[in-house]
Amino acid sequence: MPVEGGKTDMERIGLFSEMEYVTVGDKYVSQFNRPFNEAASKNRQMLPGGSKEMSSLQAGYFDPHFVRIFEGEGYVNLNQVRRRHMMEEAKKNLGKAFLPSNGDKKPCGLGSYYGTIGRPVPFFSAQSKPKEKYEPPGKNLYTNPGKKGTGYGYANVTIGKQFSHSADFYDAAKLNDKKENEEHHRLLKGTPFKLNLYPREYFDTNPYLFEKPLPPIKKAEKKEALANPFKPSSPGKKAGGMKAGTFDSYPSHSADPYGVKLTSHISSKGAKVFHPPGGPKSRPTESIMTLNVKRALNMKNYKTASVQSY
Repeated sequence: MPVEGGKTDMERIGLFSEMEYVTVGDKYVSQFNRPFNEAASKNRQMLPGGSKEMSSLQAGYFDPHFVRIFEGEGYVNLNQVRRRHMMEEAKKNLGKAFLPSNGDKKPCGLGSYYGTIGRPVPFFSAQSKPKEKYEPPGKNLYTNPGKKGTGYGYANVTIGKQFSHSADFYDAAKLNDKKENEEHHRLLKGTPFKLNLYPREYFDTNPYLFEKPLPPIKKAEKKEALANPFKPSSPGKKAGGMKAGTFDSYPSHSADPYGVKLTSHISSKGAKVFHPPGGPKSRPTESIMTLNVKRALNMKNYKTASVQSY
């Protein structure tokens, strides 16, 4: 807009022209469908040289030429370093190195110390140890000489006094029981009580006792034995169409009367005949053996299958 003094805003700011609007006239693009990086799909991109594989050539390394880690270092002899290390380790030994004499020794018997590291142990020695001189104890105190006899059947050979003799009757126990029984019957008063209605035992003492009279003895009938066996007069006749082989002749003809069929009589017209409902019908079932055979035999192995395998 022109202002006082004849200068416009653009001239006053010092710009040659008005700034353009970048998005004027552009199509609307949704932020959801907008690409992430449009420059990645336009013009040339950065092309690397490809992956390098490890090889003996210099192309397998990042540097253009092989670079040494140490340059100008002195030459080191590995055998000399190894010998110095062995000499330093040998100085740590307190004595000489252990060398076995002649290999392992095998024992020559049970209880022998040959072949062992240690020496014989004196504690396990088989030699007898020194003992003190044996001094026998003193004699026992003697009083009177011992009495002869074993004590059974001999009198006055025991420490205590002899038992006095006491008579013992042969049937003393039987006589005592008889006296006790007589004393018991003497104290009883009257006879023992007996009830006339005393019940009888369930089983009789005599199982063969029968109070009813026995029936008369039946006499066995004797069968008369036939003197001569039966013999047919002539051999049997063969059957034929004229009844020649039968005992009787043709039977006489008998006319069967015509029977009238009886009709079912219903009392009333409204009453109907009762028909029971049909029950459950059985269906054919296959046995377990048939099912196993069908499972084992099929169209692929029925020729190669054998009977013994089932």
